[in-house]
Amino acid sequence: MSSHRPAPEHTHPDDVPLLAALDALADPVRIQIVRELAASQEWTRACGSFDVPVRKAALSHHFSVLRGAGLVEQRDLGPKRVNRLRRAEFDERFPGLLALVLRGD
Repeated sequence: MSSHRPAPEHTHPDDVPLLAALDALADPVRIQIVRELAASQEWTRACGSFDVPVRKAALSHHFSVLRGAGLVEQRDLGPKRVNRLRRAEFDERFPGLLALVLRGD
């Protein structure tokens, strides 16, 4: 028996206000997720594979915020939910912002 969960809803970066993007990137856990995604191949990172100090429920919330800010896209691959950083789309909407976050200054 397989349990089916609804597909995640995604917000395109074109529909994201600047303050929502900045708010999403202001949290250290979300920055860590974005940095780890940037260093990984697309669709290779499952939600539970990130080295962040939060429990599953909190991690789900962080991914929801990142999706809502147009930073992350997710899809189900068997029992796992895998992720990709929407780098090109986000860079088109907010040129240079993601590069500043990824620099880690």
